[in-house]
Amino acid sequence: MTAKATTSATFEQDVLKADGPVLVDFWAEWCGPCRMVSPVLDQIQQENADKITVVKLNVDENPDLAMQYQITSIPAMKVFKDGEVATTIIGAKPKPALEQDLAAFLK
Repeated sequence: MTAKATTSATFEQDVLKADGPVLVDFWAEWCGPCRMVSPVLDQIQQENADKITVVKLNVDENPDLAMQYQITSIPAMKVFKDGEVATTIIGAKPKPALEQDLAAFLK
């Protein structure tokens, strides 16, 4: 299972109105660290499908959302809960570090 893509058109439904926490991976095709962290996020999604949803947002294709959420460097991940940003994670990290950052949502 891989993370689902979201866009400006589907963001409200996929993220803001979702039941439970949603991790949005802000990424771009040309970003090497983004490509490194992507399979790690897929693993976390697979292992915690009942606790958190992971979606990907291409910042080149959706610059309005990147600007709205003040994405200045990628990879950037934001966890949304009840339509609000609950936490922000910047940069590619190994799985244990990401799981630690997400611990509150993976209980």
